[in-house]
Amino acid sequence: MESFWDLSDGNVKSGGENWLSAVVPLMKLLSLAVIGLILAHPKLQVMSKATFRLLSKLVFVLFLPCLIFTHLGQSITGKNFVLWWFIPVNVIISTAVGCILGYLVAIICRPPPEFFRFTIIMTAFGNTGNLPLAIVGSVCHSAKNPFGPDCHTSGVSYVSFAQWVAVILVYTLVYHMMEPPLEYYEIVEEGNEIEEVVTANDLSRPLLVEAEWPGMEDKETEHCKTPFIARIFTRISSISPSTFPDVGSVEEGGPISPKSIRCLVEPKVVRRIRIVAEQTPIQHILQPPTVASLLAIIIGMFPQLKSFVFGYDAPLSFITDSLSILAGAAIPFVLLILGGMLAEGPHESKLGIRTVIGISVARLLVLPLIGIGIILLADKMNFLVPGDKMYRFVLLLQYTTPSAILLGAIASLRGYAVSEASALLFWQHVFAVFSLSLYIIIYYKVLLPYV
Repeated sequence: MESFWDLSDGNVKSGGENWLSAVVPLMKLLSLAVIGLILAHPKLQVMSKATFRLLSKLVFVLFLPCLIFTHLGQSITGKNFVLWWFIPVNVIISTAVGCILGYLVAIICRPPPEFFRFTIIMTAFGNTGNLPLAIVGSVCHSAKNPFGPDCHTSGVSYVSFAQWVAVILVYTLVYHMMEPPLEYYEIVEEGNEIEEVVTANDLSRPLLVEAEWPGMEDKETEHCKTPFIARIFTRISSISPSTFPDVGSVEEGGPISPKSIRCLVEPKVVRRIRIVAEQTPIQHILQPPTVASLLAIIIGMFPQLKSFVFGYDAPLSFITDSLSILAGAAIPFVLLILGGMLAEGPHESKLGIRTVIGISVARLLVLPLIGIGIILLADKMNFLVPGDKMYRFVLLLQYTTPSAILLGAIASLRGYAVSEASALLFWQHVFAVFSLSLYIIIYYKVLLPYV
């Protein structure tokens, strides 16, 4: 089988056509984002921040789930579920490689010590949901796209299939990595109070807090804004027991409590790991987009059920058609919200310009190069779906996008580095206009010759 990296095909378009076909979709995205920026600009105030918050919630609970359900449900089958196994695996690989790059950035750029883990996670975790969906939608909007007539459906399906893994990573790895460092706890959270009262309509918070995952603040627990893992695994004599209770007090229910008896026979390390696992909010992954993905996979896996829901002659086709109409609003509104977020501008940050540049270069320039090598290796090992350009394009996008806007919501949830996340996400999305243009041109160069 001829590799899709072979550039010797005589049917390849001219360089100018390749350049235009790669850049024009990004110009469409940029135009929509600029409209959102104008609408949200403080001097014009055509749309208030409260309106953008409501719009982001509407996208999250309605438009995006409809988009995921209608496209993934039509494409997924039992056979495809097995064939697409490398998509979620690639999310884990890209995150792992990003963590290594982030660690190197933290060592080289030397951010303030309290932002060491923040530097790693902001480099590691890219946008695997809304932005790739927007890119795919824009690329497929042209009739001359290089991915065929099923471009949009297959592209949205591949991106959606990766989202459940990304959400699990958010509520496990990212959630714990973004906790306030114990040794700098007084810097991150002044005073001894560990609870922060935030009203639902607080307009002083950056829009990015609810730009991609509205309702994150509603998931707050008593441990969200405290260095929970650090207090479980570390004993600090300078911190009073009233502020950070001993590990045993977390679950001791009395002298004869079954939990207490269980703790006596458990190794101390195992007990601490179990306590951390119990406080990991993995139950919060069942949000509307994730539920839509699961429903689409379940329905698509059973042909009889799928024929009842999807298809021109399906009894429930009127419902899926209605959902498809709603799904059409997802991508434009996502970009308008992105523009509204950028209209706020960069917030004050203690991260340092050297670290901001280091994270941006690693995330937007270095990681995509590594991603090309990884996908090339996976292709050589026959891990990828044969002959599917869009499949490879989505895999490459997972290495190319800026840091996830969702990280801003996690930062707010944990009460840690909210301003730094806002500033970094602003500059990354500005720089991504150029880096995405560059790499999509490169991807077109290596994808178009593939037969």
